Amino acid sequence: MNITISGKNIEITEGLRAAVNEKLNKLERYFTPDTNVIVTLSVEKERQKIEVTIPVKGKIIRSEQVSNDMYVSIDLVEEVIERQLRKYKTKIIDKKQASSNFQKTYIDNDYMENEEIRIVRTKKFDIKPMYPEDACVQMELLGHNFFVFMNADTDQVNVVYKRKGNTYGLIEPEN
Repeated sequence: MNITISGKNIEITEGLRAAVNEKLNKLERYFTPDTNVIVTLSVEKERQKIEVTIPVKGKIIRSEQVSNDMYVSIDLVEEVIERQLRKYKTKIIDKKQASSNFQKTYIDNDYMENEEIRIVRTKKFDIKPMYPEDACVQMELLGHNFFVFMNADTDQVNVVYKRKGNTYGLIEPEN
């Protein structure tokens, strides 16, 4: 694997470089030697963040972890990527196309799908027409990170969600 490490608001010390390489080299058993891994370390106030992106023929395997300690973030990111690979193996690998980026043993090995997706709760509610700004206010009142509503302008179901920096996003269906 080719690991490229860059930093935002942080100097990449030899200790950090060694920790990243040590953790991510554990993923070598999944990928071929020519697979590129892009790592970005960043610091924002007390937030130590690592972003790992692995482009694989039409798919992207990605994890972002944040903690108070960069070394903790590095530990977490490797575990998450490994879990993603086991959990979504059949979805990630189309044996005719994307398998060229993965080790043959990984493709041939059947992992236990003990982390299957389970829906454990269903909610039903009336969707009332409202404007996106009103939906944001309602979301804040409920203390949620997103809110589903009927857009009064378009009569379509939309979603508002919280973004970083006290901003909001709006998801609309394409026509």
